[in-house]
Amino acid sequence: MDELPVRDSSTWLGRPVWADIDLDALAHNISDLKRRAGSAQLMAVVKANAYGHGAIAVARAALAAGAERLGVICLDEGEELRRAGITAPILIMGFTPVSQAQRVVELSLTPTVSSQQMALALARFAVERGVTLTIHLKVETGLNRYGLPPEQLLPLAESLRQMPGLDVEALFTHFANGDDQDKSYLRHQFETFSRVANDLPWIRMRHVANTATLIDTPELALDMVRPGIGIYGCYPSAHMQRSVDLRPILSLKSRVARLRRLEPGESVSYGRTWTAARPSVVALVMCGYGDGLRRELSNKGSALIRSHRAPIIGRVAMDMCIADVTDIPYVALDDEVVIIGRQREAEITVEEVAAICGTINYEILTGITARVPRVYRRRGRIVAVQTLLEKPAVEASPDEALSPAGRGHGEPA
Repeated sequence: MDELPVRDSSTWLGRPVWADIDLDALAHNISDLKRRAGSAQLMAVVKANAYGHGAIAVARAALAAGAERLGVICLDEGEELRRAGITAPILIMGFTPVSQAQRVVELSLTPTVSSQQMALALARFAVERGVTLTIHLKVETGLNRYGLPPEQLLPLAESLRQMPGLDVEALFTHFANGDDQDKSYLRHQFETFSRVANDLPWIRMRHVANTATLIDTPELALDMVRPGIGIYGCYPSAHMQRSVDLRPILSLKSRVARLRRLEPGESVSYGRTWTAARPSVVALVMCGYGDGLRRELSNKGSALIRSHRAPIIGRVAMDMCIADVTDIPYVALDDEVVIIGRQREAEITVEEVAAICGTINYEILTGITARVPRVYRRRGRIVAVQTLLEKPAVEASPDEALSPAGRGHGEPA
């Protein structure tokens, strides 16, 4: 593959829309969350492509920052990490079909088991390979999603206790509204969980705390915590305590691809939903809903150009959008455009974007599509890149990245 042109190791010169991922901020978030968790282990949840941030690079960085384990939702996500050479324990938190039992054992993943049929299949393949497979059990306490109610989980757990090839390591549950200010339902769920846990004293690990629970009710950290949105620097809801200093790690950026002057009465984009009321200057930005820029931002959202807010005008198209830069002086081709993130003192948060779109920060982040390059930085310098054509290389350490021999993006691993 031809190398990308490299001016220096801090400038991205590839496709002019990219997600900048600050690995130093990620390490800070992991560290602060671990302090909040006390003696509990921390499992970094990297499902859904690490909430849109890129699972492989984020998993490596999270482990380097002190996370002991990783959490995914399905076998494919776990296999992606194993193929990248990651050997840490990986919990599959979601449903796994019996047909994937052999592959789970081969990859040494930790499945959440919810049926005797799955347990028997896992045990058979584990015994055949001469290994003991670690498994977790999930008790349903009120979310009414994936997991077994107590009356079904207790007999299943006892049947697995002595099953060859299996080690029942942990019992867990998931709270329905841990980010609410009213904790009464959370307490109800935890009481149900505790009753089941007390009936299974031989299971040595218990975990219930996601980001919201860890921040608001750290006394429920138990043996392990499993933060997701928090490691990416976002709070689960606006009213959460700020007892943990979370720093956003993602910025979504583009560049001005074209400038055009419009006369009054001229329109832009599909449907002619915006028409110039005065002589105007508009900038073409190569980011659209095919990249994760939500269509709801049409004529409502903004982008930052030269530290000013430029309204997004007209309909957001699949591959591009248009910003009104009439009132912003000195805008030039190739100027940086910040769609999410900070530009000097100006900032557009993912929460602001989510509010305009009538959704939550989780959905905005996970909606950033695979064709958007992920550019990973330490101390402001690029240490790894993920694109459609390549997975991130083994990233340089902070010292390596700053040394004369440190690689710029596009250089071979």
